[in-house]
Amino acid sequence: MGTRPYILAECNWKVIKDAEFELAVLPWGATEAHNYHLPYATDIYEADYIAAAAAKIAWEKGAKPIVLPTIPFGVNTGQSDIYLDINLNPSTQLTILNDIIETLNRQGIYKLLIFNSHGGNNFKPLVRELGLKYPDMFICFSNWFHAMNRSDYFENEGDHAEEMETSLMLYLKPELVLPKDKWGTGKSKRFKIRAFTEGWVWAERKWSEISEDTGVGNPELATAAKGKKFFEDISLKIGNLIYDLCKADCKDLYE
Repeated sequence: MGTRPYILAECNWKVIKDAEFELAVLPWGATEAHNYHLPYATDIYEADYIAAAAAKIAWEKGAKPIVLPTIPFGVNTGQSDIYLDINLNPSTQLTILNDIIETLNRQGIYKLLIFNSHGGNNFKPLVRELGLKYPDMFICFSNWFHAMNRSDYFENEGDHAEEMETSLMLYLKPELVLPKDKWGTGKSKRFKIRAFTEGWVWAERKWSEISEDTGVGNPELATAAKGKKFFEDISLKIGNLIYDLCKADCKDLYE
């Protein structure tokens, strides 16, 4: 396949020393159990593949993004008793982001897209704080898993190792998905207090108490074909976003 000039991990100093980029893309995943059948790195693989495919689309349209290596750990405070679910506290994320943004700012790459691939990561307060600290930087984040109407692609709802994630992994990394007879049902419990399920009150879920197999959502109807269609469509949508961010004038963002 050769070196992709928009993937920093694949590039060398010979290429990079004279390159100019319009936007840095920082994929951010998590390392955590995904039902019985998906690998702990599911969020990382999804971030890697979608970010790369999207950057390729933007690059071929004439934009100059650079995708940074994926951060493999995320906020897993609600899964502290799930074996080897690795937690980064939000304060740790803030420190990591600060150091990365400080580098970009110093080196003249003034746009950053944090490409979030894990529902436990909440970058809004971090972006607020760092945006104030680095006024020359334009910092934004996306949750790719909210970018599409899932019901157009999948029948069963859920938000962890469900039909959507299982379909993606069946397409992207089928060798890492256990046979279907090993899949858990993804059955989960909800808060008894109705306000939490209505969405206007929030508390962290204690994962070991809401799900026996760590999944939330039935993966039974997942297929590689569904994953392929969803991957292609979401990569195109994110690719168009990356292109728009690359070409945007940060002094003329509003209409």
